[in-house]
Amino acid sequence: MAVLAAEPHELLVQKKGFLKNEDWWAVWLGLLIFSLGAGQIAGVDLLGWVAKFGVWSDVTKAVAPNSKAFAFLGAGGSLILTYGFLLALTTLGAWFMGNSVKRFAAGFTVLFWVTVAANTLGNYAYLAATPNTLEKFGISWSLGLGELGFVIALAVGLIIGNFFPKAAAFLSVAAKPEWYIKTGIVILGMTIGIKTVGAMGLASTVIFRGICAVIEAYLIYWPVVYILSRKVFKFTPEWAAPMASGISICGVAAAIATGSAIRARAIVPTILSSVIIVFVAVELLVLPWVASTFFADDPLVAGAWMGLAVKSDGGAIASGAITDSLIRAKALAEYGINYQEGWVLMATTTAKVFIDVFIGIWAFVLAVVWSVFPVLFGRKKGESYKVSVREIGDRFPKFILGFLATFLILFTWGLSDESIVKAATAGAGQANLLRAIFFGLCFFSIGLITDVRKLWAEGLGRIVGVYSIALFGFILWVGLGISYLFYHGILPPVVAG
Repeated sequence: MAVLAAEPHELLVQKKGFLKNEDWWAVWLGLLIFSLGAGQIAGVDLLGWVAKFGVWSDVTKAVAPNSKAFAFLGAGGSLILTYGFLLALTTLGAWFMGNSVKRFAAGFTVLFWVTVAANTLGNYAYLAATPNTLEKFGISWSLGLGELGFVIALAVGLIIGNFFPKAAAFLSVAAKPEWYIKTGIVILGMTIGIKTVGAMGLASTVIFRGICAVIEAYLIYWPVVYILSRKVFKFTPEWAAPMASGISICGVAAAIATGSAIRARAIVPTILSSVIIVFVAVELLVLPWVASTFFADDPLVAGAWMGLAVKSDGGAIASGAITDSLIRAKALAEYGINYQEGWVLMATTTAKVFIDVFIGIWAFVLAVVWSVFPVLFGRKKGESYKVSVREIGDRFPKFILGFLATFLILFTWGLSDESIVKAATAGAGQANLLRAIFFGLCFFSIGLITDVRKLWAEGLGRIVGVYSIALFGFILWVGLGISYLFYHGILPPVVAG
């Protein structure tokens, strides 16, 4: 997972308590937005004022309140309310987590409005319109690049992060990609939950196969990366174990959990994080287009591949969102098939969520091995160390609990009372608008914290070598093969009419 390069101490010290860390605040924000969206089930429109971004040829129609009941607000009023709502919630969380309220609020303001601008530009009709809407916008062609706003936000962040260091430092307090993406994932559970009710057979297949794919992939990935690090690049076990987890499981979070489990020095995951975030940015820019080019006729293979190949929650889910949009546009243009939105992303999310669950399990396994077989990690026999279940539990990604809560509540509620499905779908759609904004904030933040030059300044050539060989030598291709094995031939539902 991504990490703020400007604040390495946050990487190493996971604050405890329900109000002290990003994971729990992702849960609280996600559950609040879920609850507001669920107001639709009771016939109360609590999120109708949230700004909705749409494809446009006339910029005055680019943004509007999502509900007609709030049309009087206009684009400006809707954006200001959305900004104020998110600013209040995130600033409250930042305060509880010990951040400077003034610096965070100032930085978040810039992040929000840059994200709005990127979303708006990315929805320009010549860039984003699908083939079936060209006539509506009075144009003869379009690139059909949905979700391009995310890429624009990433590009702007990369420019600021690498060429304007003072501006990047000012924004760093608010640049929290993992918090934003985890909050978005908690909200996403609402959409997936109600989609599962509507297509029970397909959803259960996607989830089950996702679990199987994750287990198979990481029983292959981890030992290969570990052996590569030890035997070819001559890293010590202290470096090789966190590196294997970071590259094969889920980026920085896995590296931290493993480093903690085997008592590695704090500098180990700190340096690994710099490499991981740069590779994530590169994958994010390349893989969705590769997947949509070669797997437009096998959409869920492409979605699962993003989840197994991109080593951060933010990068993976964002890659899945872009892949979902690109494949749907291509399928409509070339085959005349209009797939339902979100199923490719669901395959990505399923893989990534179970990968995150795997972090805690694997870290505990390594802690036990480190204790029972000390010589494997370079320790002397007789050197005592007790495995702390609580410590590993503290490392468990709490936002997964939020995701499961939003998913299970709507899933079980919808199964027991089908009359709520229509209203719940509408509420999930409103909450999803805020989820998209959190995703955009994540993209911009990833760009801001990605300092490409820092890698070489710190002399990280060997780590880059391990990552490059592991990623391009087998992780991408093993992940693709496993995705194909479990998802080949499974197609998303088609939009009726």
